[in-house]
Amino acid sequence: MTGSLEYGETWVYESLLGTIPGVHVSSRTAIGLQFVGFEAAVVVVAAMYDLWAAVVPGTVAVVVATVGSWLMLRFSRAVRELPTPTAYRRLLFGSSIDVVLGVVAFVALVTYLFVVDPQGSKAGSSLLVDLFGADPPALAISLALLVLWDVVYRIGTCWWASVVGLWRAITYAFEPGPTRAYQRIDAINVGFAAVQLLLVPLVADHEVLLVAVVGHVVAVAVVATLSIVVQGRKKARGVASPDHR
Repeated sequence: MTGSLEYGETWVYESLLGTIPGVHVSSRTAIGLQFVGFEAAVVVVAAMYDLWAAVVPGTVAVVVATVGSWLMLRFSRAVRELPTPTAYRRLLFGSSIDVVLGVVAFVALVTYLFVVDPQGSKAGSSLLVDLFGADPPALAISLALLVLWDVVYRIGTCWWASVVGLWRAITYAFEPGPTRAYQRIDAINVGFAAVQLLLVPLVADHEVLLVAVVGHVVAVAVVATLSIVVQGRKKARGVASPDHR
């Protein structure tokens, strides 16, 4: 999946299969396996414990994660095809800040689901109780957390890509062709965030989660749009661009 790419040139997601000896699959196959595997697990667990109310939310989360994987790959490959400043490339792929942001967001989500939401809900109801019942099976909760991590990691990656994109636009200028390509890359990131709006109907009754999802999408859209505008203005002014690979 990652071919001969070196450490620091790929997302963590892209590097996973490359670390397994003897396993070499195309990106399309990996994404297909991701969707089929998670969706099959959702359906099987629902059938085992009669948790059919959780199938639609689980499927939506799996779709968001899968589409996010596809857009991550489009984004990273588009970057690697361009004359990329070394500092930008290392910051984007090699810093692992995307994972750090994902971990922080995941910890906040788990805290909300298991502490904040139950304490603030009436009659013992909460999002987890609504989906899995008052005595949820451990396997169902484990699968839910795995799928949620998949989604949250992509949210962290999306945010980091937008922040680094704005830094790139402020710091570097490019020839007209690469400038337009970088603007398209920033637009991909907006689409990356917009996919996460599919989660809104699932959290519409939970204000904290609703604000978090919508706020994240709006923030990414604003930052990426600024990146597009700034990058375009630098092209128009003909500012020199240093440190290209």
